[in-house]
Amino acid sequence: MAVKKQFSSFEELLMTSNVPVLVDFYATWCGPCQMMSPILEQVGTQMRNRLQVIKIDTDKYPGIASKYGIQTLPTLVLFKKGKPVKRIEGAMQASQLMQHLQILI
Repeated sequence: MAVKKQFSSFEELLMTSNVPVLVDFYATWCGPCQMMSPILEQVGTQMRNRLQVIKIDTDKYPGIASKYGIQTLPTLVLFKKGKPVKRIEGAMQASQLMQHLQILI
């Protein structure tokens, strides 16, 4: 389940999280991004104590998307202790995403 929180910066969110953060870089007009929403909800629920899932709308935050070289949507980036450790581009099933994440968390 996605939780809306306010942070003074994206970096603060990454650095203050006690668990790895999976960032979904998406756009509202992107069909595959919309398909990923329920999948990310499922993964977030199943890994709720081990992972935080957040969504970044690349149209609203182009600076963040540019900083991390986001060119394909959706792009998922897993951050640990504020550093990107895994990048996944494109849509996939929940089971596939879980396989990618379980070896890293």
